[in-house]
Amino acid sequence: MRSLNQRWRFIILLTELFILCAGSRLAFGVWFPPIDEKGFWFYSALFGLILGSRLDTPHFVKPADAVLYALPAVFGLFLVRDWDAWSQVERTAFDIALAYCAIIVIAGGIAILTFDLKAQWTQRLSTATKEIAQALGTPRAVFSVLVVFAVISFHRHSATEVLLILLTWILVAAFAPIETGLMLFARIRALFSGVPLNFATGELAASQDPNVYLVRQADGQALLPRQVIAINDPVDGHRLGLVLNHVGRDHNQLARVIKLDTEPDKDTIAVLKSLPGSAAIVLDGDQSHRGALVAEAEAIVGITAKDSTLEKLFIETIPDSEIEEGRLVQTTIAGKSVIYQVIKGLLQDEPVKDKNTYGFARAQAQKIGRWDATKKRFELVKWLPNMNEPVKLLKATEPTPDPDAIGHFPKTDYCVSIKDINALVTHNTAILGILGVGKSMLSIELVERMMAAGIKVVCLDLTNQYAKELSDYYDAEGETARMAKLQEAATKDADQIKNNPQEGGSAQNLENAIHADLAEFMKPTNPAKLKIYNPSEFTATKQLQEPRSYQEGGAWQRSAGIWDVTPVEVTRMVTEAALSIVQDKMVDQARLCLVFEEAHSLVPEWNAAAAEGDRGATNGTARAILQGRKYGMGCLLITQRTANVTKTILNQCNTVFAMRSFDSTGMEFLSNYIGDDYAGTLSTLPERHAVFFGKASSCENPVLIRLNDQNKFRDAFRALHAPPPKVVPPAPLLPGAPSSSADDDDLPF
Repeated sequence: MRSLNQRWRFIILLTELFILCAGSRLAFGVWFPPIDEKGFWFYSALFGLILGSRLDTPHFVKPADAVLYALPAVFGLFLVRDWDAWSQVERTAFDIALAYCAIIVIAGGIAILTFDLKAQWTQRLSTATKEIAQALGTPRAVFSVLVVFAVISFHRHSATEVLLILLTWILVAAFAPIETGLMLFARIRALFSGVPLNFATGELAASQDPNVYLVRQADGQALLPRQVIAINDPVDGHRLGLVLNHVGRDHNQLARVIKLDTEPDKDTIAVLKSLPGSAAIVLDGDQSHRGALVAEAEAIVGITAKDSTLEKLFIETIPDSEIEEGRLVQTTIAGKSVIYQVIKGLLQDEPVKDKNTYGFARAQAQKIGRWDATKKRFELVKWLPNMNEPVKLLKATEPTPDPDAIGHFPKTDYCVSIKDINALVTHNTAILGILGVGKSMLSIELVERMMAAGIKVVCLDLTNQYAKELSDYYDAEGETARMAKLQEAATKDADQIKNNPQEGGSAQNLENAIHADLAEFMKPTNPAKLKIYNPSEFTATKQLQEPRSYQEGGAWQRSAGIWDVTPVEVTRMVTEAALSIVQDKMVDQARLCLVFEEAHSLVPEWNAAAAEGDRGATNGTARAILQGRKYGMGCLLITQRTANVTKTILNQCNTVFAMRSFDSTGMEFLSNYIGDDYAGTLSTLPERHAVFFGKASSCENPVLIRLNDQNKFRDAFRALHAPPPKVVPPAPLLPGAPSSSADDDDLPF
């Protein structure tokens, strides 16, 4: 049985106001008592019990409302406080009433302050304090406490006043006899006469099959989005529905209503049967079965809309839904729950009847799949949902740190992981995005995962960041000595001029030293997993042309152009040396990953090369990367300038992490990987968010994820994969030095 409408509540208000004034007349001889301690009970009842209960919150009190009722009560108590003149009885009554109001204010305040916090304990605290505020903070409860306080403090010495005030309180507040009587009369009349005092909120006007009703609102009634209503459907019987939005009008306003799976209870069905035709009523908020129904209804954010495809889902949303970019939604395909990710929104309108139209917000979501909790990954579902199927927003939760997860879907505990660490390396990976969005932290996490899997990593790092962040895996002291030997080779014969330009300068010395250093690093007996080069720190030289002779001071001299080797050329030396070392055998598993940090400076696109010879050096690096896969070698490329990195390598990156980007060239390039829809989200991605896609992803389609926080990742990951104890490897042999180990015979040079 639904509650009385606003008109009937106003009639009851006037009746209760008359009873209140009559009680004052009988007790004090005046219709309205003076505004002092003798009138405290009257005005408490007037503004709280009657006006608050009847006009403002007849059934439901929010924490904010509870606070707003309790605070005036506190002020009222202090206005009539006369502590010095009071006896212990009045003081005790005052303390109890004040404590009651204080509990409401504190509980309501905590509920408000913790409402949006995500930690599990704060959510529980918010729910508990909300329940307390709602239970104690109704107008009827708060001001009943004040009336009892007034009777004890100001009227207990007059039996007549006590009797009349309490009788008045019983009639207007304690048991609400007027409302209860009217409701009982209405129910009995509905059961026996077939002419109930209930009025339908609306009537069924049409059906938009499947799953949607058009309900015409009754005169003076309003169906609001998210209200749960019951409908007497002449075809499907008695059904429950959720108001979606308003779509226009014929002779009254029309509301679109989503059909719900839950059936009405017996009382609701009895009311529907008593009403004529295809009536619709709003469910009473006090009904016991409504709790679970509210949870189901609040999760619904819209319905599936036309133009949806196998991969894309369009959602006609309910106004003021909490849906937002990146959130996960859920609908049903062939009876199974399937999850989508919201990636775009737009506003549309459609015609309804004659010149009527209705506007609505439309969300676009990309299919993720069905969650397999055992495998902790999404399985692809190869079909699409029915038209007008309810779409639910997954509840926001704080993700649990997972050592296998590279990140989580925003505001959920659904993780995304690296499906195959070997594919991440051998099929090459790119991390793309502007400065300061978390690229290097993601790269460092991936490097740590590679080392834990037994893959050796060589970082070409212009920033010197990796040595600091991965210090637990890096022999800084030993590497300093080895880098000094490389630098010694780079400066040896730096000014030497040869008839063959390729032999002039010290570049060949540096290249041979790098080869020997990497060969030692790659030995199976070498426990080291991480090596770092900064290509900008080497000062080797190269001869660009054949020497020419000239006479000066009677002696013949030779000269040729001697130039410094660039970081791009050092990158080529490292990459080609690494390839020659791993070419000893073909393997399916990853053995070595080259990390190109600030790749736009190490492997630039041909039109971004800054120095003579950089184009050829980049081509040499690219050729080595292209050949490396069958020998277990690949690369991890990190850059903030997609347009300035050689596409020969980028096009070979089968796994991509696309982070915030404003570069139109880069976004156009990425659209070939992740699609136009996800590429369109890149300019608005928050920090530490990325669109992840490729051979190494645990998801079949591109997904937008929140990447791990570094500290939480390390705590979870290193609990299972602790950094190994540092063992100082032997220093590398410079070219031409005698071998001290039989293992040197295995080197491919």
